[in-house]
Amino acid sequence: MNISAAEAMFQSYYNKMGSSLSWVKIKGADSALITAELRSEDEAFQCVGSVIAKRGCWSFLKGGFVLNSTSKLSVLFFKNSDMNDTDIKISIASSSLQPFSDEEWKINQQYIINKERKRATTIHVSNEEGEIIEGAEITIEQVSKEFPFGSAIAGTILDNLPYQKWFVKRFNAAVFENELKWYATEKEQGHVNYTISDQMMNFVRANQIIARGHNIFWEDPKYNPAWVRNLTGSELKSAVNSRIQSLMSQYKDEFIHWDVSNELLHFDFYEQRLGHNATLDFFKTAHESDPLATLFLNEYNVVETCDDVNSTVDTYISRFKELKRGGANMDGIGLESHFDVPNLPLMRGIIDKLATLRLPIWLTEVDIKKKFGQEMQAVYLEKVLREGFSHPSVNGIMLWCAWHSNGCYQMCLTDNNFENLPCGDVVDKVLKEWQTGVLKGFSDEHGSYSFFGFLGDYRVNVEYKNRTADASFSLSQGDETRHFNIQL
Repeated sequence: MNISAAEAMFQSYYNKMGSSLSWVKIKGADSALITAELRSEDEAFQCVGSVIAKRGCWSFLKGGFVLNSTSKLSVLFFKNSDMNDTDIKISIASSSLQPFSDEEWKINQQYIINKERKRATTIHVSNEEGEIIEGAEITIEQVSKEFPFGSAIAGTILDNLPYQKWFVKRFNAAVFENELKWYATEKEQGHVNYTISDQMMNFVRANQIIARGHNIFWEDPKYNPAWVRNLTGSELKSAVNSRIQSLMSQYKDEFIHWDVSNELLHFDFYEQRLGHNATLDFFKTAHESDPLATLFLNEYNVVETCDDVNSTVDTYISRFKELKRGGANMDGIGLESHFDVPNLPLMRGIIDKLATLRLPIWLTEVDIKKKFGQEMQAVYLEKVLREGFSHPSVNGIMLWCAWHSNGCYQMCLTDNNFENLPCGDVVDKVLKEWQTGVLKGFSDEHGSYSFFGFLGDYRVNVEYKNRTADASFSLSQGDETRHFNIQL
């Protein structure tokens, strides 16, 4: 195995971030997974970026890192990380390390949020003759948000008014934690039961919350019903067809998304038994059954790290393109986002690369591992949420924090009395920041009132002397100022 090194000298300080950029070319193999490692005087990072390089052409590797100690010299090492350990030659060109302070990174995030998640708006007030009215009192209230931000829920939310009240006050999107999974809906072959998921759907509908469908098939064998694991050949094929038809007919047009294949890059339960085209067939059948739903390939360790050779960003893109070439109607990128210590520059670089597919990207199961404790979980969660919300290609964020009395999967937002824990406080903090709220002002000498508002739906009330008018409008993404006219 050959290892190449590229050096870049810069003075770095505690908590200094950086992006790494390199062009990579290989000889000795048709393709190879090349990973970049950063070593400074006091720290070594196992992976700060990766690319599947092809023979005879330059491949672009974009990564990132966070230094936790002062260092004057940092060195990037590139190595072949393929499991076959083929001896190859790695050539590097135009390698660079670009440092950022934490404050610089936050300023950039806020700039993107202002550009992508908000829009300049002007309200014009006039009378019926078109004459401008100066001094009219204007009250503007955002009543809903365009950006979906939600969390997993479980059957524990049913008949639990405190939980329901807490959830509805904050979130406009939901995903069922386990209640749609095959092991939950058909524990015994032929005995399909949607009682709990139907009741959860009633809760979602009653509160005008959008919902993701999770999931149709899970490739990890241990999360399939025991009776399914014992099937082979035509019996398994018949069972998976019945599963899709039953689930999709039960909830046709109800879920905005379906995670058709869950964790395909790590497991292959169905493809081992039904052939390599099994996943392709799942997507085709799911689209035929519910053509308006966006279908997702949902996976972990794509955006969280580049250490996992099974789910590098290039591996995800390659499998995605393979399914699309086969005719799969697959139009959504699902990034589970179960984070350890988040590496924001790496996270951004990976999402940037996925964004080249020009498809909706969702962070589908965001949490921070419980080993850090509640206070550090909250610190890391805020970093991930801000990075996700500030990336223009991220279309929605879902937390994986369904409440259970005996604890959550990894991260809880509340205690059992539905009082906020530190992560719940972070959620409230960013929700308050990412909404326009209520604005009050007066029309100027041009009869106008201008503001920057987060995308979503608004109500406006205008009063002048004994006259009043109410209206509503929506703000969607756009570079131009949005203009609304109100007559008194």
